[in-house]
Amino acid sequence: MEIRQPVPPFTLETATLKVRMAEDAWNSRDPEKVSLVYTTDTCWRNRAEFVNRREEVVQFLQRKWSQELDYRLIKELWTFDANKIAVRFAYEWHDDSGNWYRSFGNENWAFNEQGLMLRRYACINDKPIKESERRFHWPLGRRPDEHPGLSELGF
Repeated sequence: MEIRQPVPPFTLETATLKVRMAEDAWNSRDPEKVSLVYTTDTCWRNRAEFVNRREEVVQFLQRKWSQELDYRLIKELWTFDANKIAVRFAYEWHDDSGNWYRSFGNENWAFNEQGLMLRRYACINDKPIKESERRFHWPLGRRPDEHPGLSELGF
């Protein structure tokens, strides 16, 4: 049986850790690695797209990161309950024509007893930005601990 720490019921400390671990995984841009935090029968809504099962998660993320280039993400805990976490997030990326965007959104997550995510509901809006307006300037991969979060950046 797969277990992905921390597991519910969440505390402020474990919910905050779970959010940072999710941010770190997504910033790896490794679809296989990211998919392992979800149950094999996970169900998502991402914008208007529905994703079911880990295999579809991998396909979705491969497609996403082939289009959203130089992707950098920051997540922040909004609230939590025993087995649910709500986050807000922003990420910056550009398309293959060099057009930059900052995407803002909210996610609602539900976890099983083993700490794997059963459900992910994401609402996302894209804002075109100039490259000079970018705020996420760390090397690709994990956001450094000293880099400001969303609240510190005023988002």
